[in-house]
Amino acid sequence: MNTTLSSNAGEKLLRVMLVTLMLSSMSALMFNIVLPGISVEFDLSLAEVSWMSSAYSLIYAVGTVTYGKLSDRFKLKNIITFGLLLFAAGSLLGLFSQTFSMALAARILQSAGAASIPAICLLIPIRYFEADRRGAALGMAAVGLALGSALGPVLASLLTSFADWRWLFCFPLALLFTIPFYRNYLRDGETNASVKFDWLGGILLGAAAGLTLVGFTNASWIFLIAGLLFGVLFILRIRNTDEPFVRPELFRNRKYVMMLIVAVFVNGIGVSLYFLTPILLSRVQELPPYLIGFAMVPAAAASALLGRKGGKLADKKGNAFVYGIASVLISSCMVLLSTFTAAPAWFIASFLVLGNVGQSLMMITMSNTVSQTLPKEQIGVGMGLFSMCGFITHGMASGIYGIVSDVQSAVMWNPFHQHSGSAVLSNLYLVLAVLQLCVLAFYLAKFGAKRKLGIQEPSQASAK
Repeated sequence: MNTTLSSNAGEKLLRVMLVTLMLSSMSALMFNIVLPGISVEFDLSLAEVSWMSSAYSLIYAVGTVTYGKLSDRFKLKNIITFGLLLFAAGSLLGLFSQTFSMALAARILQSAGAASIPAICLLIPIRYFEADRRGAALGMAAVGLALGSALGPVLASLLTSFADWRWLFCFPLALLFTIPFYRNYLRDGETNASVKFDWLGGILLGAAAGLTLVGFTNASWIFLIAGLLFGVLFILRIRNTDEPFVRPELFRNRKYVMMLIVAVFVNGIGVSLYFLTPILLSRVQELPPYLIGFAMVPAAAASALLGRKGGKLADKKGNAFVYGIASVLISSCMVLLSTFTAAPAWFIASFLVLGNVGQSLMMITMSNTVSQTLPKEQIGVGMGLFSMCGFITHGMASGIYGIVSDVQSAVMWNPFHQHSGSAVLSNLYLVLAVLQLCVLAFYLAKFGAKRKLGIQEPSQASAK
């Protein structure tokens, strides 16, 4: 059955997808601003209330690959319907929560439902758009994420200035109105509901990923070792069961594995724009939190404006061409931040435009490249693993940046940097710029314009 959408139907589906990603991205970021207030209200430490964000991220990461795996068995419209209903149920629970336990349970329910969104929204461009339109479709996904990143902190600051923080749970309820559109436009082909779902393998993978992330972010060897042990059990499981959660041959796909390695570095570098910038603006420019949020809006807005154009450029010129542009933009941003850490805030905001636009283009080209390394039967779980790697890397990299940014040093590696008080941040930005160029060289060597990925397009394979 041909699932490719017409141009008109495809555009409508992409608009719905944009709104979905925007609202889910907003929900993920909004609560970071109100955690101090929640800790005061419930008389808890910041470490305790931070579980509202940590638990969300953990379940979101593992849930993404789970929904990706389920997409090989069930129709996408049914998966996204279930996910959005669960997201809404968590939002309602949070809206009426009276204890921290209720609020935390609400965030867990939200993340369990919201995890379906990136999983399905990555698969929509792959399953419903021809290869020459796929970059533009992925670009629309990048626009939704960029808009959510820009609006989330600002709306949270505005809303909590006159209303209780529980009202932040309201925004995802609007996603209920998107369900009829998904059910109308997601015309799924054949699915195989008779295939057994390896729940044990999924649980082992989730435990390995979750424990590793907790151990890394909390510098706990116990959790890291436990995560490693569960990882070993997961490998043994998929090698010794007939229908594993992830087929071992996926990891024998060298192109796919290399793209996962690239994704780890790219996501690790990219999260610095969201983690280190507030530290820089707070410590060096001494901006209050609400102005830090506004200083990051222009970069997110630029990403939203240029995201789809970048996707169309990838369709026209190829992934390697756009990846090269994105790498240069990110490296330039890092060099400028390294050199001018003490510049006025509006300078920093302008530098971030380069980095954020580059990161959006990077995610488009990486998603497109990964999809081309996978055969049709492995796209669901393969794209899910790709997303999960990104979320886990974000958590790990944030932990590293938090540790490094607290180091005191007057040694400056950038000869043009003159502000001794921000030497560590300057050095870190410079290292990231060099690392970004190294990853670019690796990507071009393995996935350059003249290299073939060796995987047929699903539409081509089914036509034969």
